Amino acid sequence: MSILNKKLYSDKKVLVLGFGVEGISTARFLVKEGVKVAVADQNPKEDLDESAVTQLEKAGVEFLCGSDYLKYLSSYPVIFRSPGVRRFLPELVEAEKKGVEITSQTKLFFDHCPGKIIGVTGTKGKGTTVTLVSQILKEAGKSVFLGGNIGQSPLDFLEKVRSSSWVVLELSSFQLQDLHRSPQIGVVLMVTSEHQDYHATTAEYIQAKESIVKFQSKSDVAVVNADYPGSMTIGALGKGKIYYFSRKTEVKRGAYVRNGKIWLNLDFPSVVEPLEILSVDRLALRGEHNWENIMAASVASALAGAGLESIRKTVVEFKGLEHRLEFVQEVEGVKYYNDSFSTTPETAIAAMRAFQEPLIQVLGGSEKGSDYVQLGREIAGRKNLKAIILIGDTAEKIEKVIEEAGGFKGQIIKGCSNMGEIVSAARKIAGRGDVVLLSPACASFDMFNNYKDRGNQFKCLVKDKLPKEI
Repeated sequence: MSILNKKLYSDKKVLVLGFGVEGISTARFLVKEGVKVAVADQNPKEDLDESAVTQLEKAGVEFLCGSDYLKYLSSYPVIFRSPGVRRFLPELVEAEKKGVEITSQTKLFFDHCPGKIIGVTGTKGKGTTVTLVSQILKEAGKSVFLGGNIGQSPLDFLEKVRSSSWVVLELSSFQLQDLHRSPQIGVVLMVTSEHQDYHATTAEYIQAKESIVKFQSKSDVAVVNADYPGSMTIGALGKGKIYYFSRKTEVKRGAYVRNGKIWLNLDFPSVVEPLEILSVDRLALRGEHNWENIMAASVASALAGAGLESIRKTVVEFKGLEHRLEFVQEVEGVKYYNDSFSTTPETAIAAMRAFQEPLIQVLGGSEKGSDYVQLGREIAGRKNLKAIILIGDTAEKIEKVIEEAGGFKGQIIKGCSNMGEIVSAARKIAGRGDVVLLSPACASFDMFNNYKDRGNQFKCLVKDKLPKEI
């Protein structure tokens, strides 16, 4: 084997549990390394990626699909759990008790990666932050690989990573939950309640993210959002030096906002005073919450060796990611923004606060167990909010918290059953100078395939095009 230690694997087949993007990548990697592989997935085989199934079956991979996919877990010495599979499923716990090793692609990558890793986690902002870090380091002339929940699956580029390389990974709670190593630079963004459909409690969710710094050595560093108690709790677990970033207060070591400018304050021997990165009014990214992502990326990149000019140039030119406060088009004086990636109340509130113009916001979707109380208060007290369009399974729940917060003086539109009706309803009430914002605060699975499908349909209809299948 070229990368794996063959002694870790017996002649028996190992199991890849879950056949999404990461599961496919894991199965392909293991087959290439000469490991005997089986795949288990709750979906029927005909619903899986056809080309991947065909390729892997030709290589001898066995598929166990459908309702009995968890039946034979104890028959395998090693199980590679995909992020979408709950770590504490009773069947997984029982298999572990019988001596089965439960691992993951992330654990495998950390064990064999020869380069240094910058890992980023948080409730929201991960994709923006890792993209910024990657682009800053490339601007600085570094060898960089971007992966995790964004870009490639890490195993797809493992063979190309060298000791001089930096690997930038977006890491969710699902990927961190059973990790036993931490990145050399661990970044903790805002951490609030999230994924209550997956984690039993908020405490379990926060605990799942602890591995981002928990196993660091004294030579490693943590970059922590100082404005959120959950983030600070996680950051304090690291053994190395901690750098902070904050929108609310000046920090002695890290980054902060003062007088409309972002400052970098590092304890490097060559840096005597805080360095001005730029004025926030030069940013293409909308929303003060994105200041946090920019500060986190700036600190992490500087610690990885990027200079101020590389940071400044990249930040000024960065326009954001698709489906994250993405400007779609201006139609008859109305600006449309796609923030379909917003699947929590916190991110919807942040998006709402990014605009001072008269605002029409689309809210609602499928349930994730989120607490909408603060969202209701924000809506009830926001003066520039002209109307809200409530959709999906959570529409009534959101309307109820608005009423409990004192009610909404603007217009509430309900009853839209598809994106065509949503966009049509927005156009009827929008006037010149208004902003129409799709920032739902909820998951999408009641009406759409996923957040990308929801955002793509919105963008196509705003541009008077027929939505395309993704």
